[in-house]
Amino acid sequence: MSGVARVTVPALVGVGLLSFVSGTAAAQDCPRGDLDKKYCDVDGDLVADLPTDPAEWVDPKTLVFAYTPVEDPAVYKAAWSDFLTHMESVTGKKVQFFPVQSNAAQIEAMRSGRLHVAGFNTGSNPLAVNCAGFRSFVIMGREDDSFGYEMEIITYPGSGIEKVEDIKGKTLAFTSPTSNSGFKAPSAILKAEFGMVAETDFNPEFSGKHDNSILGVANKDYPAASIANSVKARMIARDVIKPEQVTTIYKSQTFPTTGFGVAHNLHPDLQKKIEESFFTFKWVKEDGTPTSLKKEFEKSKEGKFLPITYQSHWEVIRTIDKANEVSYSCS
Repeated sequence: MSGVARVTVPALVGVGLLSFVSGTAAAQDCPRGDLDKKYCDVDGDLVADLPTDPAEWVDPKTLVFAYTPVEDPAVYKAAWSDFLTHMESVTGKKVQFFPVQSNAAQIEAMRSGRLHVAGFNTGSNPLAVNCAGFRSFVIMGREDDSFGYEMEIITYPGSGIEKVEDIKGKTLAFTSPTSNSGFKAPSAILKAEFGMVAETDFNPEFSGKHDNSILGVANKDYPAASIANSVKARMIARDVIKPEQVTTIYKSQTFPTTGFGVAHNLHPDLQKKIEESFFTFKWVKEDGTPTSLKKEFEKSKEGKFLPITYQSHWEVIRTIDKANEVSYSCS
């Protein structure tokens, strides 16, 4: 398969399929909505509240940062280097880049207290919020304050697939069960708009990551795949694939992209400094040269951080999850 990992699994939904390390905090008698019993949501903003007992606040000597595992982690360790140096300056802490290999591992790391600052992808954001106490507050956007990406279903020229209905009886590559554009959104759209269901109308396979799916189609290993077009744009900009190797047969509405935030139990002063590091970061250096972050993300036309809330910006994703009967159960 031209170096692309192929994994066949049923069309799974729900974080209950993932195994997470349980915390030591006892269940509290408080409002929590969909949040795990470890957390409270007294203010009703759908994210975990800061613990009321200061003894439970965490103030680590080294902050651990992870970016959503959509592509090769080595690429993003370099891309985030200038930003993490800035975060070290603002917070007074050493910041370590954690190259996570899967969405499940990233959520588990925050739930167990090993991850402090992170960018969770669109689809795993609700799982991170409800199961790991993730508090998102910022998103990467463009200079005109727009943000987001679209889910695309792609194929390769000559595949015999010219429209979505042509996928019937063939294989469609997904990325992972926690991915919005790589699984949850296309599953809901295929069922609602085309009456197509995995394992009944087409064969679903999970590639693991967006770049695997895109490379799989470009190399004609998969006849079709659902992917995030922001990832495709960056891969084309890096000459990983050529534009003419893939063809888009469906493009969705715009979805929010990776949401960045912190573990709910970090010391409140530290949380404020982390937020400050995002909003004071200069994407271009004083000498006019682009930072490592700008060099990478300007490929998808992103170049600033914008404030967001999970409650409002992830409403469409929670609606898709509901349509797919996704459970936020953490057991």
